[in-house]
Amino acid sequence: MLELADHAFFARAVRYNIMNLPVHVKTLRDNSFTQSDSRSLRDLDRALNPDAIRLLTFNIQVGIHTQAFRDYVTQGWRHVLPHRERHQNLLKVADLIRDFDLVGLQEVDGGSLRSGFINQVEYLAARARLPYWYSQTNRDFGPLAQHGNGLLARVSPRELEDHKLPGMIPGRGAVVARWPLAGYPQDDDLLVVMLHLSLGHRSRKRQLAAVRRFVEGHKNVVVMGDMNTLSSQLHRRSELRAANLRPAADLLPTYPAWQPQLALDRFYVSENVQVKSSQTLACAVSDHLPLAIEIAVQP
Repeated sequence: MLELADHAFFARAVRYNIMNLPVHVKTLRDNSFTQSDSRSLRDLDRALNPDAIRLLTFNIQVGIHTQAFRDYVTQGWRHVLPHRERHQNLLKVADLIRDFDLVGLQEVDGGSLRSGFINQVEYLAARARLPYWYSQTNRDFGPLAQHGNGLLARVSPRELEDHKLPGMIPGRGAVVARWPLAGYPQDDDLLVVMLHLSLGHRSRKRQLAAVRRFVEGHKNVVVMGDMNTLSSQLHRRSELRAANLRPAADLLPTYPAWQPQLALDRFYVSENVQVKSSQTLACAVSDHLPLAIEIAVQP
């Protein structure tokens, strides 16, 4: 165990090695649970409350606020160089995610020139006081960019795997993690697959076949992330339907953020997962809007 006595936010850091891949899980003391909870504080500190789990998925575009399609050209330099607005945008993201149990982020930077050599996932975990986090780098451009995904949580996962997804162009990945549910046996853990799919249909088809293998044999499943295609196209004749997963909510447009028309960011859930609410949230820091749901896992 590595002591981080000089870090104001973390009490300790624990490293798990799953499938020979480094998995970083940060922990700190969390006093957010109250005596009014039906389950004990110790139980809830180690497991998710199956009656109410809040999840959010958000493509943050490494903290670049896009307000029109022309910005992709006129502000394209922000994808390789640092700028002051990025830090302010990350603060807004931290404020947004702090009340969620599980957060999946796409298009994060793992620490390079454009982010001021700050791992954005670690920074957001500290600011939002979400004690467990994992940063996945899918495109390594050295000091210029460390492009990938991030997973943050209030409760430690039982297991986490880092997968590189197949595709015509390398650089897509999925993080697969299992969380214990308070009062439930280990076989009923909540399996979460967080990903960012490719733009191309053929690559997406191969990637969804991989997702089906990830979730096979699991009872309680959530798949979330930036799907890069319309929900109707994604679910029709796809591996998600074959895996008995269904859209978690009605179509909620998330792209483009300044005039949402396309539901590119989605949640898919298994039969035992009840969706209690879903909504997009106002957070002007990217070209996507964040999508949030609250679920309950039925026995």
